[in-house]
Amino acid sequence: MAQEVLINVTPQETRVAILEQGVVQELHIERASSLGIVGNIYRGTVVRVLPGMQSAFVEIGLPRAAFLHAADIMECHAEEGDIKTDRPIQEVLHEGQSIIVQVIKEAIGTKGARLTTEISIAGRFLVYLPYQKHIGVSQRIDIEEEREFLRNRLLGLLPEQREGGYIIRTMSENATDEELLADIEYLRKVWSKIQTESTTVGERSLIFYDLSLPRRILRDVVCKETTNIRVDSREMFERLKEFAELYVSHAVKPLTHYKGERSLFEFYDIENEIEKALSRKVELKSGGYLIFDQTEALTTVDVNTGSFVSGKNLSDTIFKTNLEAAQTIARQLRLRNLGGIIIVDFIDMDEDAQREAVLEELRKAVTLDRARINVNGFSTLGLVELTRKRTRESLAHLLCESCKVCQGRGELKTAQTISYEIMRELLRESRQFKSANAFKILASPEVINMLGDEESQSLASLSDFIKKPVTLHPDTQYGREEFDIVWM
Repeated sequence: MAQEVLINVTPQETRVAILEQGVVQELHIERASSLGIVGNIYRGTVVRVLPGMQSAFVEIGLPRAAFLHAADIMECHAEEGDIKTDRPIQEVLHEGQSIIVQVIKEAIGTKGARLTTEISIAGRFLVYLPYQKHIGVSQRIDIEEEREFLRNRLLGLLPEQREGGYIIRTMSENATDEELLADIEYLRKVWSKIQTESTTVGERSLIFYDLSLPRRILRDVVCKETTNIRVDSREMFERLKEFAELYVSHAVKPLTHYKGERSLFEFYDIENEIEKALSRKVELKSGGYLIFDQTEALTTVDVNTGSFVSGKNLSDTIFKTNLEAAQTIARQLRLRNLGGIIIVDFIDMDEDAQREAVLEELRKAVTLDRARINVNGFSTLGLVELTRKRTRESLAHLLCESCKVCQGRGELKTAQTISYEIMRELLRESRQFKSANAFKILASPEVINMLGDEESQSLASLSDFIKKPVTLHPDTQYGREEFDIVWM
């Protein structure tokens, strides 16, 4: 499938859009103020051990302590190499202990970054595991004969007294022996530098940082199907060209410097796609639409027919809408970088054959996603559950924050509701501040209008009851749900 990569660079952030068949499928953003930390290696300090949760919190120099679970702790043994511990965490770690850790998940929401002690260093074709002994193969290579061939091929290139283990990445299927040997040498040099740095840095310090976003894209995303890599920064273009010549030779030819007068993302209409990806509602070409609701624990997707009525009958209309929705959902998951649990509420279908067809369409569409996705069948409630591996913030969490007016609810109380709240508060304060001679209400113009018009009789009755005059003062600085009652 033809692929294009667009790299937009500014001093504040770097943005990458990945297009397939001319349609944007993925968006990656890295800001100078908050560079991605997945893959970074730190010397940390254990600050708290929680035996009940079999986990620990480790300070690595970030605003929040990072999280280390017992399942991610490895113990080094001379013969077996690095293996998972079966001892309780309180026997392995203690407060104040210095420990070398690697970030495997970004901090998301209120959760700190997740750590592991199993160090791994990614190259173009291989992942180096310095404390391991075995040779593994990417799960994406599912043909057993191919897996065995790649494993034996790599063993033939490695010295007999090798140090460390490797995971063979999917990219290695088309790599030459020279490219694999160059990757092995590169990974060894990186590990040697990490070992040296780890003995000189202080506590809670960065030892090794992963490649920048554009370099990671060249290493992990660019493939033989990539026809264009456009970069709108001359400086970044030169850096990427130098990196590609050393490590990603097949990326040199498609790499070009974009010199157009219009912004690169504007020219390819990526800015508009970003706005759509932040919207709760996604329109389908048929006239139907999807509603995405994202919470910290899961994401729900609701499918609706909308104005689509072109089917032969209602059942056919529903089926066609669900088929189109399955394709769009798969794309939106990549575009928005939604992870964790995703619940899809397709429109109810009566026929089992239609449900299976929609499920198969969804499974087929998500195979294009590089993140690991599991798709379960329809539940008894007619819902489809997916899980998508989450390693970084979603697009909405990265670019947006909760609304300061509604506090992230997505809804506002009506002016009438606020008016009633004000009158209840007025009654309470009249009993508390009996020495007050009068009360002044400060609120938004629409709430004041409600009190002075539709609720004027209620306010007058309350004023008579508390035997204090009440004056109204509109203030445009107040949001609808904000108000103050001043006693005089």
